[in-house]
Amino acid sequence: MTSSPTEPPRAVDDLKVYRSLFSAYPDALLLVDAEGQIVLANPAATKLLGYSIDELMSLGVDELVPDSIRPRHAAYRQAYGGAPRSRPMGTQMELVAKRRDGSEVMVEIALSPLLNHGLPFVVAAIRDIGAYPRVKQALQRARHSEHLAQLGRFAVDERDPQHLLMQGPAIAAQALEVDAASVLLLEADRLAFKVVGAFGEMAGTTVGTRMANRPDTPAGHVLAAARPVVVDDLGQESRFEVPQVYLDAGVASLLAVPLSDRGRMVGVLSVQSRSPRQFSQDETRFLESMANLLATCLQRAQSEEALNHAQRLESVGQLTGGIAHDFNNLLTVIQGNLQVLEELPALADAEFAQQLVSAATRASRRGAELTGKLLAFSRRQVLQPTAVDVGALLQSLSDMLRRTLDQRIEISVDLPEDCPAALADPGQLEAALLNIAINSRVAMPEGGTLRFTAGLAGTLPAEVRREIDDASAQDERFVRIAIADTGTGMPEEVRERAFEPFFTTKQAGRGTGLGLSTVYGFAKQSRGAVAIESTPGEGTTISLYLPRPWDPPVGGAEAAHDAAVIPAGLKVLLVEDDAEVRAVARQFLDTLGCQVTASHTAEQALLLLGQDARFDLLLTDIALGAGMRGTELARRAQARQPGLAVLLMSGFSAELLDADRDSPPSWELLPKPYSRGELAQAMARVLGA
Repeated sequence: MTSSPTEPPRAVDDLKVYRSLFSAYPDALLLVDAEGQIVLANPAATKLLGYSIDELMSLGVDELVPDSIRPRHAAYRQAYGGAPRSRPMGTQMELVAKRRDGSEVMVEIALSPLLNHGLPFVVAAIRDIGAYPRVKQALQRARHSEHLAQLGRFAVDERDPQHLLMQGPAIAAQALEVDAASVLLLEADRLAFKVVGAFGEMAGTTVGTRMANRPDTPAGHVLAAARPVVVDDLGQESRFEVPQVYLDAGVASLLAVPLSDRGRMVGVLSVQSRSPRQFSQDETRFLESMANLLATCLQRAQSEEALNHAQRLESVGQLTGGIAHDFNNLLTVIQGNLQVLEELPALADAEFAQQLVSAATRASRRGAELTGKLLAFSRRQVLQPTAVDVGALLQSLSDMLRRTLDQRIEISVDLPEDCPAALADPGQLEAALLNIAINSRVAMPEGGTLRFTAGLAGTLPAEVRREIDDASAQDERFVRIAIADTGTGMPEEVRERAFEPFFTTKQAGRGTGLGLSTVYGFAKQSRGAVAIESTPGEGTTISLYLPRPWDPPVGGAEAAHDAAVIPAGLKVLLVEDDAEVRAVARQFLDTLGCQVTASHTAEQALLLLGQDARFDLLLTDIALGAGMRGTELARRAQARQPGLAVLLMSGFSAELLDADRDSPPSWELLPKPYSRGELAQAMARVLGA
């Protein structure tokens, strides 16, 4: 009996080694037959694809390919089966494998046919290329770029800054795969941050949450450092005090970058994660890019809002100017006729009638004041400088503010006994002081002290002298009116921009940014200046420097003198297209002893000037209907009669502003409505000139 042949011991060892290699190989290995059926799989394949080994061995290899490319893959597999060849990794573009849960993974595949060994199989080695550091980094950067592009597209379509503030953190959190993200902007006083946009429900990052602007707070530390701040483990952080709400919410790591507006830091973009991790340089660069894009979007939105506001203001100015023109004509008629009624001999002893006339006169004056306020809002008011009793004005203003401001604000007025007068438009000066007082009230939310002082300016500060238009002006010719508060004060960057039009530290919709800019414009137009002294936490002092009047205040005696110096029999050419206004003006001129020739158009007035008649004064409205304007009439009239005095009148203040800019200095301007005394004074001035 012979023994049966046995397998050599060496062959048995090789088979065990091959099986061990197949199982231990780090790449996924699948043994596939000619029909595409999986007959063997290693543990790495189960880890990569999410199936058990038994499940894989019941599948065809086509089922591991995404549905969209499965027919193409089946055709490729059949073609490969006709001419099998080795294909190592790195020779093909990236492929995609489909996992058991339906997710997809980018892979490289090497194919090794076993036909040379007499076996109808192919070994497929599959590798997850997302695990490659360089590939992983490239994929991450591509994802970051896509999210930045997503925010850019959203910014193009969305004009509401609040929507941008909400969408930005959401995109940042999705891109970085973190639990929460938030945008914190500095409040007006720069003493605290407020969360204005957030993603996630993590405590301490919800909209409306406030955080002090101190170096020992997370956001304050970012602003103080002026660069990105990375925290790998909040439990070990020592650079600032970690808010307890962060720890309670499980925040473990943090990345925050500053938000800048034209080089000035205004807030922080921050992302938080519950997992301790080190944010890479790529993630930091991405968040910086996100912050820059978000800041640019907000700047654009603010610029568009400022432009829209300016356009609205211009439209309101045009509308109010047009209304004021008609309204002032009506007031001229009303006031003029009331003045005539008041002086009628038949009513001289009628006490009740005089009371009625006086009441109507006061009401018409209030109407004129209302028109002036509308024009001041639209910055179309013509300044009418006169000697202003500064002491009386400040006392009156302080009394009004005590009734209207927060009772926790104490108001004081400190004036010398001989407080000097200032040369300014009284209404506009009061409006400027009121603007400053309102800003001071906002800066003292918990109350404080508002102090008014006035007196001779003395030696002007160098910066004030540079601002004054008249370089030869003497220091003693200026009055200083100062308004000091004990409020929050202004940091240097706010103080430097305080007079810029549309610059405001108030929240959106809470301020126009025109308050202090109009104060500045008023001071400059009054041949003066305005200055700010402010220290954060210590309050603000705003000082108006206005010229002193060279002559005593104009009173009733001087008005009578103006009327007296008008020569008897003065020949006046009156041009006014409104018949009722023309009648009032003629009545005033007749009372002043003038010889009046009236015309309702400029063309008719030129015909009168072409005759032998000579005139001493041309009194004309600027707007004369559809024909020639009063300014052009005046130029032609003076060309014909060089010695002719010109007095222009209008109820449309924009016309007066234009005329004041473009007319010869010898022409005089008279706003409507006007009284007989105001007409007489204007006539006296132009005749004297």
